[in-house]
Amino acid sequence: MRNGDGDKTKTLKMGKTKTVFFSLLAPHTHHVSVAGDFNGWDTKSHPMEKNKFEVWRRSVALAPGYHEYRFVVDGAWQNDPQNVESVPNPFGTLNNVKRVE
Repeated sequence: MRNGDGDKTKTLKMGKTKTVFFSLLAPHTHHVSVAGDFNGWDTKSHPMEKNKFEVWRRSVALAPGYHEYRFVVDGAWQNDPQNVESVPNPFGTLNNVKRVE
């Protein structure tokens, strides 16, 4: 989101957190985590688990508003192919956006 001055701002509302799910089909990988503004972009704090269908999943409690995130797949940053909503980041790539009502 952008405010009237063209600056990107997060619109966070007061309210209870909600459990949201992140998932990534990545059958030939060894380690996947989700990193974002909700965990200080820590690549190790939210590891994901692979199920029998080769889908990596992780639930995270997030406050209402929007949250930027990316996956870390075997040490490399990767966008969420299931989420087309994104914003530019300072590194010349894009961060995905997860909206929580």
